[in-house]
Amino acid sequence: MNHVLERLGSRYAYWLGLPAEATSDTSDEEPDQVRAMPVILRIERAEPPGRTPLLEAAAAAALAVCLDERAEPGGEWAEPVQAWLDNRIRKVARRARGTHWQAVQALPGITVEVDGAEARALVPGLVVETPKEVSRLQISGSELPPDTPGPAPSGVPLLLLNPEVSMTVGKASAQVGHATMILASLLDDAELGAWAARGYRVAVRTPSPARWKELCPVDDPAAGWRENRVVAVRDAGFTEVDPGTITVLAQQPA
Repeated sequence: MNHVLERLGSRYAYWLGLPAEATSDTSDEEPDQVRAMPVILRIERAEPPGRTPLLEAAAAAALAVCLDERAEPGGEWAEPVQAWLDNRIRKVARRARGTHWQAVQALPGITVEVDGAEARALVPGLVVETPKEVSRLQISGSELPPDTPGPAPSGVPLLLLNPEVSMTVGKASAQVGHATMILASLLDDAELGAWAARGYRVAVRTPSPARWKELCPVDDPAAGWRENRVVAVRDAGFTEVDPGTITVLAQQPA
C-alpha cells in the first residue's frame, strides 16, 4: 500500500458503511479550513475534446499529483497533499480555454493528455486561498455530449460510471479522480509501478445496469476487492447527486 494514500485506503470501507445522510455531515469542519484539489478541464470552444478521453485524462492527472515524488515526505507538495488527504478528498472541476488554460500551467500540478483531451490537476489547497487564475474559471457549463468509445483496452484499470446517475463532465471528472486514488491506495508497489509506467492510464466506460449491480461492492467492500478487484466511490452529495450515491466503480485488471 502506498504510504501517501495509506490513510485513504484505511477509510475506504468505513466511508461505504456510513448512513447516506452521514456522508454529507460537515458539522466538524471549519469553513475556512476546507481544502480541495482543483481539476482544470481544457474545453476549447472551436474544438472541444471528447467526453471519455477528457474523463480519462482527469482521472490520471488527479492520481499523478498524489503519487508524484514531490508529494513524498520532505517534498515541496507533501504538506498540502497530506493535509488534504487527512480530510475529505474534495475536488472542484473547472473549465478553461485559450489564455486561461495557459495561465493555469504555471500553477503547481500535472497535466495529462489523452487522445487530444487535456486535464490539469493542481496541488490541493485551502478553498479560501484559491489562486485567481483558478477562481475566475467557471465551474458550471462544463458539459460535453455523450460519445461512444470502443472496447476498453486491456491491462489498465476500468472506471465504470453509474448508468443510472446523470453527471456533468465536471462532476464526473472529480468522481473518476476519486476512483483512481482509492484504487491506488489498495495496490501493492509492483502494481503501482506498472500503472505508473503507463502514465496512470485508465478506461472510462458506462456499464449496463445489470453489470453495475453485479459488481457494486457497497454491501461488502472487502469481498468486492477480494473477489472482483473492485472499489466504489461514494459521494457526499454536495452537488448534482444525492448523499451516499455510488458514482463510480474502479476495477483493477487481473
